[in-house]
Amino acid sequence: MLGQMMEAPLLISNTIDFAAKFHPDVEVVSRTVEGPIHRTSYGEIARRSRKLARAVQRLGVQSGTRVATIAWNTHRHLELYFGVSGMGSVLHTINPRLSSEQMDYVVHHAEDHVLFFDRSFLPLAARLMQASNPIKHFVLMGSEKDRASGDPGGLKYYDELVDEASSDYEWPQFDERTASSLCYTSGTTGDPKGVLYSHRSTILHSYCVTMADSLALSNRDVTLPVVPMFHVNAWGVPYAAAMVGSKLVFPGPGLDGPRLLDLVEQEGVTSLLGVPTVWMNLLNEARVRDVKLSSVEKVVIGGSAAPPSMIEGFELGHDVRVLHAWGMTETSPLGTVCRALRKHDEMSSEDRRKLQAKQGRPLFGVDLRIVDDQEQVLPHDGVAAGHLQIRGSWVASSYFKTESSHAHREGWFATGDIACIDPDGYVLLTDRSKDVIKSGGEWISSIGLEGAAMECPGVAQAAVIATPDEKWVERPLLVVVKESETQVDSEQILEFLRAKVPKFWVPERVEFVDALPLGATGKVLKRELREIFAS
Repeated sequence: MLGQMMEAPLLISNTIDFAAKFHPDVEVVSRTVEGPIHRTSYGEIARRSRKLARAVQRLGVQSGTRVATIAWNTHRHLELYFGVSGMGSVLHTINPRLSSEQMDYVVHHAEDHVLFFDRSFLPLAARLMQASNPIKHFVLMGSEKDRASGDPGGLKYYDELVDEASSDYEWPQFDERTASSLCYTSGTTGDPKGVLYSHRSTILHSYCVTMADSLALSNRDVTLPVVPMFHVNAWGVPYAAAMVGSKLVFPGPGLDGPRLLDLVEQEGVTSLLGVPTVWMNLLNEARVRDVKLSSVEKVVIGGSAAPPSMIEGFELGHDVRVLHAWGMTETSPLGTVCRALRKHDEMSSEDRRKLQAKQGRPLFGVDLRIVDDQEQVLPHDGVAAGHLQIRGSWVASSYFKTESSHAHREGWFATGDIACIDPDGYVLLTDRSKDVIKSGGEWISSIGLEGAAMECPGVAQAAVIATPDEKWVERPLLVVVKESETQVDSEQILEFLRAKVPKFWVPERVEFVDALPLGATGKVLKRELREIFAS
């Protein structure tokens, strides 16, 4: 017997239609590439998204056509999110930090038909215009009246394309399993891999973002996603924000501490989302100005583990709740969020911060497990550590143009992380499988050692890699970036660590560098560090 309920496909166009109908005047604020702050609303975003859909139709875009962007977090990029996917095409957000070779690869592999780009990325677009690739139209995301002398011929201009199009476009209805957007992994090993999201998976993931035990995004929030819209759909925030009518504040290219702090204070931001390196700059700027974040209530930190000192900096210095979250491009990305259970209300501040250091519990819609090297399932006892695997409604079943992958085993996706899971379901990542250090038969967590090192006064950033050792097979090497004008030395750091971590974790030496090598998503490239310090 079937239920007697109405059926309607779960489509991205529904979210912006809902926002336009029930939250039409809620603001979308952007720091533009041109400089000034731009203000619009969900009602206007919806109208311009329809005009955009009509405009790209005239460029030959049809259902399933891939439309690429190289762009910052702005109102124009938001219009592309809804306009391209809403018409049944596929929005391919390209990470501008990819190498030239990787960018050429993803453009060809995706078979992009149109490229929209911000003026900041004109050199990248100009290079693609001169190369052999499938892109037929290059659209600068600005106005033709601002045409610069360095603009190559053959460009189209976003504002004119949208302004000249009709707004009478009606969103088509189609199967909710239709592809909606395409993101490529950063490709630190081998070519980047394409993850093709569907309307269904995106809407279900957006519901998850708004759940109280998840990020709890609501219409009471003023949300500033620093996580890029070119990286795993800005963690799904653009869709979820429209779903609940949250005011959005976009930083554009202004990701430095001073401009972020200005935007946070001017717009009354309550919810921040991004990676640890960005928040380090924000905290430093607040300390320099000797100000407290007056409106912020929560900061969601993902991408890599937040050091304990950062969690304390937000909570003790600004009364801001820190939420750890974990996920990957292949998981849309939310897999876990670290929120305390009711039984944790009476725990001490020290125990609560230990809990916060974990990546969190799985959210309804996904399932997690850990397995050993022989694929035997390990217990969730908080002690056993194994390879973390995930499955769920917004987890990729395979990669774009690939029917199967070694990363998918018996319906589970192998994340490449080493983790333990406690009886309450809290996940603690101890390492990436390729970064784990085995010394004298014992495992050393590079993540745990890095977090401890970053608590040391004078340490701005830290990375830990394995180096060969005749006696112990491997030993950890600590690579440190000092805070500016600090005089901290190796022995001071090692002495600090002796009081923080197990004795066998303490490295024999510390190497100082001016900067850590970062990949396309802002993560430290430990492969490069291993090459640098191979001797």
